[in-house]
Amino acid sequence: MHPSHMHIKHWPVGERPREKLLSEGASELSNAELLAIFLGSGLRGQDAIGTSRELLAAAGQLRGLLDREPGDLVRLPGLGPARACRLSAALELSRRHLEAEVQRGSEMLDADAAGRYFTSRLRPRKQEVFAALFLDTRHRALAFEELFSGSINQAQVHPREVLRRALAHNAAAVIVGHNHPSGHPEPSSADRSLTRRLHSALGLLDIRLIDHLVIGDGTPISMAARGWV
Repeated sequence: MHPSHMHIKHWPVGERPREKLLSEGASELSNAELLAIFLGSGLRGQDAIGTSRELLAAAGQLRGLLDREPGDLVRLPGLGPARACRLSAALELSRRHLEAEVQRGSEMLDADAAGRYFTSRLRPRKQEVFAALFLDTRHRALAFEELFSGSINQAQVHPREVLRRALAHNAAAVIVGHNHPSGHPEPSSADRSLTRRLHSALGLLDIRLIDHLVIGDGTPISMAARGWV
């Protein structure tokens, strides 16, 4: 009998999610396996992985699940008030972990680290939001601010306000980013034009624009990596 038709406790040890996590690491587990560990048990007549797959399908896969408010989570199959609260709390702990790294003054020059931080802050937002991470001369974080928000399609960003906030923080460098609620992270011509305007405005006062990140589904787009900063 295939493991998917048996209770998890009867699966081969190497295929059980918890044992697999301990032996191979969390990164080796599928979304359904990770969610199964969180759930602990499935709905009546299902194992935890079966319920996890049903839950992901109903939510629109992982992003559709993780971006939901607690009140919406309660109505999904396999979740009730207690599990919905635990899942929301786990997500908030993850966001606060990333924020704690910034507050400790860790360097944010690494594109992956900056991308993870901006993603955690901006991807759940339903409107387009433009934010800036202000850095000191050693490129340690001074502050993160959401500066502009707009309609689902665009945010009206004023370079002078970014410059004003950079001066207020005595920043030597800035990383900016915004989300595309559609999920498509490809920068528009307007995004590239804004990047050039920000680069010029900040450069007049010797403040370096390190990157402009565009957040959608998947990996954020780094304009610096494309040579546009």
